[in-house]
Amino acid sequence: MISVTILTKNSQKHIQKILNSLHPFSEVAILDTGSQDHTMGFAKEFSNVVIHESPFIGFGPCHNLISTLAKNDWILSIDSDEIPSQELIQEILNLKLDPQCIYTISRHNSYRDKFIKGCGWYPDRVARLYNKKVTKFSEALVHESIIKKDLRAIDLQGPLLHFPYNSTSDFLNKMQHYSSLFAEEYKGKRSASLFTAIAHGGAAFLKSYFLKRGILLGSQGFEISAYNGITAYYKYLKLRDANTNY
Repeated sequence: MISVTILTKNSQKHIQKILNSLHPFSEVAILDTGSQDHTMGFAKEFSNVVIHESPFIGFGPCHNLISTLAKNDWILSIDSDEIPSQELIQEILNLKLDPQCIYTISRHNSYRDKFIKGCGWYPDRVARLYNKKVTKFSEALVHESIIKKDLRAIDLQGPLLHFPYNSTSDFLNKMQHYSSLFAEEYKGKRSASLFTAIAHGGAAFLKSYFLKRGILLGSQGFEISAYNGITAYYKYLKLRDANTNY
């Protein structure tokens, strides 16, 4: 048996579509970290949903908390802006699960309702199905991932439809949030200065726009590449400030 876990906060935009797609699973365990919209009201409409609440303690720790609260050993971790395709659901339900394996999923990332095949957004394969008695997520505050250890990775073919950014405001909000978490995670561990901020920001933009073919995607490719560069720039400026006060 598989428990699906989802972290939510003000996730009303996609939560109904996500939960509709997950009706074959007997348990969908949600950890909400302070929603003030209709997320919880929508979630309560589904009989297979169990809701837990917690302060936000970082993405990795939150993933591990909800997995311990889920009743099954096998965990399928879905973000609150990801909608599993029916192909993926059927593929997972037909699996003969091996505890010594983790299962990776291909994310199809969209921006303004367009599937983006550049800027480092494709291919985007993420490990999301695992046995919690064998492994867990890293404790990273941001950019967390399942600890692979010596486990074998099995690639699933059905896609996970990802809608991370629908507007410029989404870019700015996530840049602010993720850059702050980065600074908190690495203060006292990495050095940072204006020069390193400029260097990381410039490198992130050039890599996304040229090496990762953002240049072929028109205005969307430029916007995404600029976002990647600006986020990297402010990550290191915030880390510089955090180190100063550490």
